[in-house]
Amino acid sequence: MTNDLEPLTPFDAVEMYLSHREPELSEKSLHNHRYRLDVFLEFCEERGIENLNNLTGRDLHRFRTWRSKQDITTMTLRTNLATLRVFLEFCASIDGVEQGIREKVVLPEVDKEEQAKDVKLETGRAEKILEHLNRFEYASRDHVVMAILWHTGMRLGTLRALDVDDVDLDTPCLRVRHRPETGTPLKNRTAAERVIALGEGYARILGDYIEHNRIPSEDSHGREPLISSKQGRLAESSIRMTVYKWTRPCMVGECPHDEDPKTCDYMLVRQASECPSSHSPHGIRRGALTRMLRQGTPEEVVGDRSNVSRDVLEQHYDRRTERERMELRRDLLEDI
Repeated sequence: MTNDLEPLTPFDAVEMYLSHREPELSEKSLHNHRYRLDVFLEFCEERGIENLNNLTGRDLHRFRTWRSKQDITTMTLRTNLATLRVFLEFCASIDGVEQGIREKVVLPEVDKEEQAKDVKLETGRAEKILEHLNRFEYASRDHVVMAILWHTGMRLGTLRALDVDDVDLDTPCLRVRHRPETGTPLKNRTAAERVIALGEGYARILGDYIEHNRIPSEDSHGREPLISSKQGRLAESSIRMTVYKWTRPCMVGECPHDEDPKTCDYMLVRQASECPSSHSPHGIRRGALTRMLRQGTPEEVVGDRSNVSRDVLEQHYDRRTERERMELRRDLLEDI
């Protein structure tokens, strides 16, 4: 313990920190920080910690263990601890805790595969991403990838299998075909073949992309891929990387993990998938299908559009609450 520290109660420290962050955080983010730090204050009160000068790495370990036992997800625990680290960094800057103590807050690893069953891209975030792309990267390849995946709820492999000739801008629609002999099989083979209707706005984006921004190229079978690169058809890994890149929250808003985008390792495109809040293409699919269901689209229509059976739809994609289902049934009955 150094002699340069000045006594600081946990409550005073939190109030000073929130006042310091208020000019730069949104009202919602400030509220979230207060909530997370209120949990830390509760812990300090229980443990009799009245002066942060005396805070040790062992105290922080005990807090992590105490918080993890409160029936929360690993993601919630990680977010709580990330906020605590930023808070302690501020406290160190005002001589309230030892320098470097933030590094003693160990963040848990988040297994993206473990969480995949319940993780989906929320409608609000999807709309912000598309609004940003529409404004700053209109009709780019990234714009088309994100827009079509969200609008149709199709699988990554289906998007990659599309050719320029599969786009009908007059109708407008997309023709999905199983073509294993030329390198683009579909997961459910010929049963996955279908025609997907496009909204006018999405058709306009596609048309402008094809006319102005698509890289002219053919694949090894002489086909003209819709999602193209200089080498031909864009690889699945590259499409997946695009999705991880744009679903990082800091691309269109604030980082929920209190990282600085200027120094965060996840801002490197090849490490975007490691960001705890980024999403895979399947996360977009799950979010898109949930959105359609919440809007009252019949399950058979959602299933036909996205090529998924009703049983699988209900088991793996339908994230509506029982109350949401009840309200939709009420609306349908009122219309009869």
